[in-house]
Amino acid sequence: MFALGIDPGLSRCGYGAVRDDGGRLGAVAVGHLSTDPDAPLAERLGILLGDLEGLLTDLRPEVVVVERVLFQVNVRTAMSVGQASGLALAVAARRGIPVAQYSPNEVKQAVVGYGSATKDQVQRMVQTLLGLREVPRPADRADALALAICHLSAARLHRATDAAIAGTGAGGGGAR
Repeated sequence: MFALGIDPGLSRCGYGAVRDDGGRLGAVAVGHLSTDPDAPLAERLGILLGDLEGLLTDLRPEVVVVERVLFQVNVRTAMSVGQASGLALAVAARRGIPVAQYSPNEVKQAVVGYGSATKDQVQRMVQTLLGLREVPRPADRADALALAICHLSAARLHRATDAAIAGTGAGGGGAR
């Protein structure tokens, strides 16, 4: 499976593509898309939209994984993150690419094993899981890779569960 993680942001939108090849995870692409904070909002959204479309055209992921927008103290930041998130969801949907969303705590739990992990812990664990030479920086790149890892791990668990259920027959009449 090939997943593209997107850590939405209007000034900087992180992305990270990860392939699961029989249980071995490998980074395919990582980076960020950016817009000029001094440009008008509509122009920035248009630029980000085009960049996201180009990214999906170039990478052709099987699934797009976007961080779920939760409570933010800074309303302005929450609005721009929500707008960027909406663009990512819409671009994937228009192309018929399945979309998954995870909260930051779900991602931290899946990648680090602790839902309140620090940014540094997430970055180091992403480096370890993907066998990267360096810690992915800035944090939005690591977060995007972590989103993809989270989804690939969840998909692997779902496949294993489905196989176990199928192996016990309909209704799960396993050991008694």
